[in-house]
Amino acid sequence: MQLNRLGFFRLTPALDANEAREECARRNEPFDLLLCDINLPDTDGIELLGELAEAGHIRQAVFLSCRDTEELQALQKTLREQGLPVLACLSKPLNEWALLQILEKDEGLRARAD
Repeated sequence: MQLNRLGFFRLTPALDANEAREECARRNEPFDLLLCDINLPDTDGIELLGELAEAGHIRQAVFLSCRDTEELQALQKTLREQGLPVLACLSKPLNEWALLQILEKDEGLRARAD
């Protein structure tokens, strides 16, 4: 519902990493964005990102976590240095305004939200 309020309606929810993998396998084109918790019930979100990005299933990712801001910024830098397509690592609970600002910086995501 938070994403709907921001103007995003073409969403595919997944409850865990296996569901995300299945949804990705069903599509002929990559998802524009993976919005994912770092700690998933069945795997690590970072491992999932690497797997899906390598397979060409996603273009960008935003991670959510209860970690503090400094730790998230360091993680974001490390993931980008590893070549992973991370737009941001944000604190939970999700701050809609922070997410919107990050998404609006990406031309492809902003165009699709309209």
